[in-house]
Amino acid sequence: MKINCYKCDTELKFEEHYNIMRSDECPKCYASLRCCRMCIFYDKHSYNECREPTAERLVDKEKANFCDFYKFGNQNEQSQAKDDALAAANALFKK
Repeated sequence: MKINCYKCDTELKFEEHYNIMRSDECPKCYASLRCCRMCIFYDKHSYNECREPTAERLVDKEKANFCDFYKFGNQNEQSQAKDDALAAANALFKK
């Protein structure tokens, strides 16, 4: 699995089911990896900047946390998948 650090954009490589620990950091900039900014549910346009409606509100999105809903991933991956799905739907219904 290849994911980029939210802070320095360094490519991080992990095995598919690697469990990110609270103490894990980016090897280049030492940013915390188990934080909201590195979660697939992070969305700056959503309420509390999280697409998981039952998650606790966390003020510091760049600080390591113990969120039960945390899922390691990039917002960019989610955005790309969303864009691909929208493009497929538009192609399907195109006149």
